[in-house]
Amino acid sequence: MITKSAKKAYRQNLKRKAHNAKNKMALKKLIKEYKKLAASKELEKAKEKISGVYKALDKAAKTNLLKKNTASRMKSRLTKLINKK
Repeated sequence: MITKSAKKAYRQNLKRKAHNAKNKMALKKLIKEYKKLAASKELEKAKEKISGVYKALDKAAKTNLLKKNTASRMKSRLTKLINKK
C-alpha cells in the first residue's frame, strides 16, 4: 500500500525529471552549436553566440541543473576554444 503523499512525490519526480531532461538537452544543443562554430573558425559568429551559452549555463547552475563549479568550468573551457586561435 502506497501512501497518498508517496504517490504525489512520485508524480512530482516524474515531472521534474522530464523538465530537467528537456532543459539539459537544450543546453547541450546550444553548446554543440557553439563548438561547431568555434571548430569551423567562424570566430565572429562564435563570439556572438558565447553570451547566449553563458546565460544558459548560469541559468542551469542557478536552477541546480548543473553545479556552480561545473558551469564555471564549462564556461572557461568554451572561452578557451575561441581565444587560443
